[in-house]
Amino acid sequence: MSLRHLLPPLGLALLLAACAPLKPQQKPAEKRYDATELRALQPAAFVWPAMSIDGERTQREAALADIRARIALAAGPERDAALPGLFDLVAQYNAAIDAARPLLLEALPTLGTRDADYQRALLTAAHTLYPAESAPLLWPLLPQLTASKPFAIAAYTLLQTDASAAQRLREVVPQRFPAWPDDPRLMALMFSLRRPAFAQPPVPELLAAPLRPGFPAIVSLQRPGRQQMGLALVRAADGRFVRDAGGQLFTSPQLALARTGLPGTITNGNTPQGVFTIVGAGTATNPNIGPTPYLHSKLPIEAKVAEFEHAAIADTTEWSEAVYESFLPPGWRAFAPFKEAWLAGRAGRDDLLVHGTTINPAYYAGSSYFPGTPQQGCMISSEDWDPATGRLLASRQLTLAQTYAAASLRNDLSGYLIVVDLVGDGPVTPAEALALVNAAGR
Repeated sequence: MSLRHLLPPLGLALLLAACAPLKPQQKPAEKRYDATELRALQPAAFVWPAMSIDGERTQREAALADIRARIALAAGPERDAALPGLFDLVAQYNAAIDAARPLLLEALPTLGTRDADYQRALLTAAHTLYPAESAPLLWPLLPQLTASKPFAIAAYTLLQTDASAAQRLREVVPQRFPAWPDDPRLMALMFSLRRPAFAQPPVPELLAAPLRPGFPAIVSLQRPGRQQMGLALVRAADGRFVRDAGGQLFTSPQLALARTGLPGTITNGNTPQGVFTIVGAGTATNPNIGPTPYLHSKLPIEAKVAEFEHAAIADTTEWSEAVYESFLPPGWRAFAPFKEAWLAGRAGRDDLLVHGTTINPAYYAGSSYFPGTPQQGCMISSEDWDPATGRLLASRQLTLAQTYAAASLRNDLSGYLIVVDLVGDGPVTPAEALALVNAAGR
């Protein structure tokens, strides 16, 4: 029997889940919003049946059946084809990790004969789910990985478990890829291997910088590694951070962690640090994002310079590192870690949205980022759904998007997103954010 016959319809749909909206032929065209429409929305307008108790149970049972069907396939081409989807589901539902492990370990030594996309998928599973068990199999595989993306994923996996890996990889990368300085993924990898001493410039200077005057911005304060919840702030078009009538700073919890935990230059890795542009809002057709409008953020390269600038007239300027640096205050232009967004755009990452979630946080109970629900590298805000009906009760995403819309002078929602890491322990706190904002105001 073929895999298509084994999989329930929901399982097939879940294979398509990522931060990007699904293709139009798979789902109806999405709804786009301007600022006026966005501000008028109410949570009760949105219903997602899969977020009811019965709906969620049905979805999970279908996913678990999907997982069991893939694991049960006999060795051969059909099982090989099923493995990428299997490990996506195992990671999303945090289920059958032990049962799926032998299939991954059996497949790793054969990856040298596979195409780069297949290598990426299984090496991502190794990094996400089985780094310690996979490491001994990765050293002999490295010489067979000719594409930089799979090679980098394997290298990051080794760095998790092998204390000698950094020194060895510093020698291996230039030997295997003499042109590594021209490859953004390998540039980021070599930066992590060399760990140069960079002192982070003052964060208040970044928070005070206009990027481009007259545009609002979301500032997402995160921890390095993204294993804790961050906070999103909103800076209005006039440069002031949004506060309520009592003067309290607006803050909203936000997770910038991907399930893979890979760096931002790798497909489905964490949200990269740096500057994005925001070009509107829409309702995704992705089942893991749900119906709450997302803010459409774009990386450099993904957005042409004119779109990134929100230029009113045609601009034929081409992207360069100097153009990216022009969005940064002077003290931040030489700070290499803040150029991760620039490298991620060069590496081809896209569709990293600011969105809500229809994934049950219970799958990640006990994690350091609970109740966050990591996905494929987007910036995610939690939401509360009625367990009886699946109707939206409260949404940090909708509140963030409406606060941003209210802070704009433009109805098209154009503006910016700043993602910056703050060294520290535990979730980013409102008190921490307030101290930085107050310092920026001075």
